[in-house]
Amino acid sequence: MNAGLDALPPLRDVIRAHDLQADKRFGQHFLTDPNILGRIAKAPGPIDAATVIEIGPGPGGLTRALLAAGAARMVAIEIDPRCARIAEEIAAAADGRLTVVMADALTLDLTTLGSAPRWIVANLPYNIATPLLVRWLKAVATAPNAFGGMVLMFQKEVAERLAAKPGSKAYGRLSVLTQWLMRAEKLFDLPGGAFTPPPKVASSVVRLTPLGALPGPLRFAAMEAVTGAAFGQRRKMLRQSLKALGGSPEALLDAAGILATRRAETLTIAEFAALASLHADSPHGQNVR
Repeated sequence: MNAGLDALPPLRDVIRAHDLQADKRFGQHFLTDPNILGRIAKAPGPIDAATVIEIGPGPGGLTRALLAAGAARMVAIEIDPRCARIAEEIAAAADGRLTVVMADALTLDLTTLGSAPRWIVANLPYNIATPLLVRWLKAVATAPNAFGGMVLMFQKEVAERLAAKPGSKAYGRLSVLTQWLMRAEKLFDLPGGAFTPPPKVASSVVRLTPLGALPGPLRFAAMEAVTGAAFGQRRKMLRQSLKALGGSPEALLDAAGILATRRAETLTIAEFAALASLHADSPHGQNVR
């Protein structure tokens, strides 16, 4: 099954042959350690029945690892023409299991690719990791079976935010948006030296699996607005920070059973969800899109 892939040259030879220097515009840091790549590829569990979507395959290390792990349907999204050519070489050796799409992941609707279940598995560029995740979370909130799950590499600091609990310094807007819809597990950390070129920060691999809630696009937009206002002035009491939503913060908080003197980092996911639901149904929330 992997005979064609086994004949491909080592990753470092591929990088050398294509003169593949990391491009800062794309936030590229290439991961070539086969053991680490194998761990990431196995993190989703069995993927033989899934459509596996990779963002930014680079020299193709993770692409190869996912195919070796049994991916039968795989789509690699690449914006860099140099890396797309490398991905096409892998596709030629992959017996039709890999499709390469030249596109910007920030504008591409991944729910149109392949069939469910879809798993996103990627070493994300740091400079676009958060907007990409928020975009995908909106899809999870809106469409049943949008994604079976995600295994993503982030800057360690961002990964810690995803799984942070109320009351901690890392707990913030991204924590709430993520945990409202997904189970977040930080799997393992990687030092900068594992990459070429090495980034100045450590990285972490996170697994996200949907909780099954489908609040819909209006309530997702309301949650973005509520968390944006609350954590935008996180040192202030909610009666002050939520003024950015319009209307009466005190009335909104009272309806949700939340003391107006509390601060954003003390609220649970359920309390934020209650506020978002009330805001979505309010005249001010109806204007949020």
